[in-house]
Amino acid sequence: MMQGDLVVRKSYGGDVLFRVAIIEEQTAVLKGTDYRLLADAPLSDLSVVKDGDLPVAIRQARLKAGESTQRMQEERQQQIIRRELLRAQNQNQPYFDVPGKVLHLDGDGNYMKKSMQLYTQMRVPAHGLYVHESQMADAVYRLLPQIKPDIVVITGHDGVLRNREQNDLNNLTSYKNSQNFVDAVRVARDYEKSRDGLVVVAGACQSHYEALLQSGSNFASSPGRVLIHALDPVYVAIKASYTPISETINLPDVIHGTISGIDGVGGIETFGKYRVGLPKPRTLTGVKATV
Repeated sequence: MMQGDLVVRKSYGGDVLFRVAIIEEQTAVLKGTDYRLLADAPLSDLSVVKDGDLPVAIRQARLKAGESTQRMQEERQQQIIRRELLRAQNQNQPYFDVPGKVLHLDGDGNYMKKSMQLYTQMRVPAHGLYVHESQMADAVYRLLPQIKPDIVVITGHDGVLRNREQNDLNNLTSYKNSQNFVDAVRVARDYEKSRDGLVVVAGACQSHYEALLQSGSNFASSPGRVLIHALDPVYVAIKASYTPISETINLPDVIHGTISGIDGVGGIETFGKYRVGLPKPRTLTGVKATV
């Protein structure tokens, strides 16, 4: 077994596909390929998996991810149709889209790349950065004034500690990275106190949902302390980006539209960030910016 191998844990019935991040003596540090889970396991508990021989549970998760993406594309197409109807009703005025801008901070480089691909596919303006969970509060403090996003996603890896000191899921010390996410959310709320001024999406697998909401998140994981899919925070951010500013984000719609569902993601009533503009700006050519 080598670093980078795809593996499953025998003791868990091979329910989650991991990539081996680090091998230390007879133990491997594992990162989920589809779920935002960080774990460790003895090498004797691991089985190497080939790409063409994925467990049923993994294939089902990827099928659900494809369905969620398809749903987002259909919703976006419906929005385009509504905009065209608006244009037709107003003598073909040149309306244009202004979706909400996203700042996406991710504790996993591979997930960050997948997330950025989906933002690009859905035409959501997004700035993504791979940041270790322990450095996210500093990154939020530094980047919010620079990027000035409408939506910030704070995610990566998390999980309930197996050998926690207290068998207490209300204690942040029982989680791998929930404290880091909470610290980052608090920094975001210091920057913009209004939950409608800045939409915050935070958390990962099994994160302390209540603490994230109390610290200022609009949407967070994980109410049921379950695994969440890598793209669930992205789905929520895209929904916020394309919900009109005059409407609140449909909570049942966005939550049930995620791959993990209501046990994986929750949130509070929040206005969207999508705007329509008129007239469409002309492309500026040959204009130099001044500093």
